[in-house]
Amino acid sequence: MNNLTQKPVGEIVAEDYRTAQVLRSHGLDFCCGGGKTLGKACSSKKVDVEAVINELEALKNTGETEHNYNDWSLDFLTDYLENNHHSFVRKMLPELAFYAEKVSRVHGDRDPELNEIRELVFELRAEMMAHLQKEEEDLFPQIKELVRENKKGSVKDAIVEALEDEHDSAGEIMAQIEALTNGFNPPSNACSSYRVLFQNLQGFQDDLHKHVHLENNILFPKALKLEKRLN
Repeated sequence: MNNLTQKPVGEIVAEDYRTAQVLRSHGLDFCCGGGKTLGKACSSKKVDVEAVINELEALKNTGETEHNYNDWSLDFLTDYLENNHHSFVRKMLPELAFYAEKVSRVHGDRDPELNEIRELVFELRAEMMAHLQKEEEDLFPQIKELVRENKKGSVKDAIVEALEDEHDSAGEIMAQIEALTNGFNPPSNACSSYRVLFQNLQGFQDDLHKHVHLENNILFPKALKLEKRLN
């Protein structure tokens, strides 16, 4: 049996983010479900694990490169998350809400699923804005202090568990939206605003997957490990 079968999917992606595209193409969750082994993840989705392994192995023979986020220092990673993914979320959520409201108002009678999408986008906006604030005001400063002072701090399991639960909630909302949008595919008669909404929703989901992966599978475990070592 290939060793990859027993490896958690989150670890696979942490070691080489290029593998995320392979897993995503097979509908395998490497973010919130990052703790599952590849074998179990494939089994739950009825995916041929050997086919996935072959695709993952093929990546080793390409000349393409990707950031090795797993080797980044924790303080640098927190800055990267805040400056890139957090800023992206803050930029995109108001735009998503604007288009969701507009498209629902104009086309909601014809396509009632748009009304549900609007409500889910509003729910996502409220949850994510509170989540970002919690990370930036509570967790990230604690991680930076651990790294800077190299002494005991207060990065606790309970804080991380709460943030992971919020990641799960955001992922579930986006999964509902993906289903309602037929995989972010607008109908043939969709207007430009309709298409922009679906395109932006897909872009937001793609960014969220990477955002959650970097925190759930790299930042949080390493911060907790450092906390335990120093204490």
